[in-house]
Amino acid sequence: MTQTTAINRGHRRVIVASSLGTMFEWYDFYLYGSLAALIGRQFFSGVNETTAFIFALLAFAAGFAVRPFGAIIFGRLGDLAGRKHTFLITIVIMGVATALVGVLPAYESIGIAAPVILIGLRLLQGLAVGGEYGGAATYVAEHAPPGQRAYYTSWIQVTAAAGMILSLIVILGCRWILGSEFEVWGWRVPFLLSIILLGISVYIRLQLEESPVFLEMRARGKLSKAPIRDSIGRWSNLKLVLLALFGAMAGQAVVGYLGLVYMNLFLTQTLKVDAAMSNLLVAGALAAAAPLYLVSGKIADRIGRKPQVMLGCLIAALTLFPIFQGLTHFANPYMEIGRASCRERV
Repeated sequence: MTQTTAINRGHRRVIVASSLGTMFEWYDFYLYGSLAALIGRQFFSGVNETTAFIFALLAFAAGFAVRPFGAIIFGRLGDLAGRKHTFLITIVIMGVATALVGVLPAYESIGIAAPVILIGLRLLQGLAVGGEYGGAATYVAEHAPPGQRAYYTSWIQVTAAAGMILSLIVILGCRWILGSEFEVWGWRVPFLLSIILLGISVYIRLQLEESPVFLEMRARGKLSKAPIRDSIGRWSNLKLVLLALFGAMAGQAVVGYLGLVYMNLFLTQTLKVDAAMSNLLVAGALAAAAPLYLVSGKIADRIGRKPQVMLGCLIAALTLFPIFQGLTHFANPYMEIGRASCRERV
């Protein structure tokens, strides 16, 4: 039986401050995915609409490509300078990069420079979120009492869904207030609101104290002088890193981003569901699912991380195809009929 300790006021402060800041950062990161089709028309208008949408998704993917480098860069900085200072750096990079998307001229104004700058901003966002997420999880874990680390860090995972929900709510509000103007210039407003969220996040993070585990390690001189080399320069450690990346995180990432990002794109672009209705459906589903992260954290503290990760991946493998088939059946049955007719003709 694992030892547990009740969450006190200090623990709650750490969880709330870390989670709110991380939620705002995920809001910035997911905002692009929620508006990918519209952004494609704005910044890749030199090609046809389908190609523009593909290019917009590739630019979105660029943020994911550099996330491991963000984790390495800011993970090292966190080991050297502390978690708190790293938090502040990543959140400022994310907030500024997101706000700049809101003022970036479109393709019609500055030509090829528009998508090039856009991709550059996405790379900055990817670096920032790569450092932020791991740093936040580490910071919270280092404050967690014995036997509750999975539960504590599950609050950080809730922020991913909460950030997506917040982005969808802001988009819905802007669509409702601005009407047809949202497609012209109003889509920039959610990005510009990142400045306000950045101010709130910086204020919250400034109230935090450094991790007690980090302070103790630094006081005893136990911090690694070359954390990157120690992590991947030795096969015994590199093997664990590779197992974590491709054994645990790869499956989780596929399942997570299918629900957080692709589901909305599938509904609007493939099934032709109204954008506002799709946003409402996805936001509602995410809100209903978010508490399950906390339940999963509790279970992981009892049975271990490995069995739960394996079970989650198995459930996803068995249910993802039926889920998307069910969405097609109820959201656009004519598409399902069309596919059946094509099979009969073949």
